Amino acid sequence: MKDLEALRTLIRLGSLHTPMAVRVAATLRLVDHIRAGATSAGELAERTGTDPDALARLVRHLVAIGVLQESAPGRLAPTEVGLLLADDHPAAQRAWHDLNQIVARADVGFVRLLDAVHTGRPTYADFYGKTFYDDLADRPDLRESFDTLMACDQDVAYDAPAAAYDWSGVRHVCDVGGGTGGFVTAIARLAPHVTATVVELPGTAAAAREHLAAEGLTERVEVVEADFFKPLPCAADVMILSFVLLNWPDEEAVRILERCAESLEPGGRILVYERDDLEESSSNELFTELDLRMLVFLGGRLRTRDAWWDLAARAGLDVEAVHRLPSPTIPFDLSLLVLAPAGEAP
Repeated sequence: MKDLEALRTLIRLGSLHTPMAVRVAATLRLVDHIRAGATSAGELAERTGTDPDALARLVRHLVAIGVLQESAPGRLAPTEVGLLLADDHPAAQRAWHDLNQIVARADVGFVRLLDAVHTGRPTYADFYGKTFYDDLADRPDLRESFDTLMACDQDVAYDAPAAAYDWSGVRHVCDVGGGTGGFVTAIARLAPHVTATVVELPGTAAAAREHLAAEGLTERVEVVEADFFKPLPCAADVMILSFVLLNWPDEEAVRILERCAESLEPGGRILVYERDDLEESSSNELFTELDLRMLVFLGGRLRTRDAWWDLAARAGLDVEAVHRLPSPTIPFDLSLLVLAPAGEAP
């Protein structure tokens, strides 16, 4: 009996069909169609332009795994789990699982995880003929998808890290790879005297300008298009790297930190906002899942606290402080690391 239960667990863990079934359901917007009145498999097939028999078999599996349920014979309804795939759900899981959007598209690279483990290199280009960021640059639809997913709940996501730092002596900040400007918006609310620069690639820079204009921050925040592997077009009291370094292997991450250090005003600091797990807690599933995604998508990695100390030292920096912060939008804690040029930290 024990062996049978272990076998069932292994089959569930090793399944590829269930994750793909959920992604297909998200891509076809099945929950939204059901909520709009298409409550049978046949009606769903008609709404989605799919083969009726094949869709019925997909639906049967979605019922078996608890995404859908039969509210009456032949009548379908989403379960509590299934409702997470509604397009208007605040968790935005339908978009995260939609195969036409960037994250689920990149997840296909896990089919070649063995190659990534052999080589230590991402597999995204093996499927799509170009790297993750080159694909974003060439496909405005994917870039928009990426920006939207990364900006999910950004109106509250950066409140905690912004509040964790003392901005009283800061005049100018530079958010490197700052997305659509969520972090600098949170800083602007707390510290009206601070001005800012957001450094981004062209597509995201345009979205950042729109967001900052809507927030009434055009006069206080400049958006500059630049490559953060080259000398940065700003000098600042605080340089910010929020969810940037996890996208890159150590060598590239060190280069980014060095570019930020070059742009610091005397007495300035670099703030890094990311996961920062102790070594003994880095085997939890939420850490390992995102860590493997970084490997397969980009060749990057999540880092433990010891790894952050080592990375900072390689860039000529010291870790001056670590502020552990609960996140209101994701189910794990994050950290704001304060880095100082070597020898300047108290």
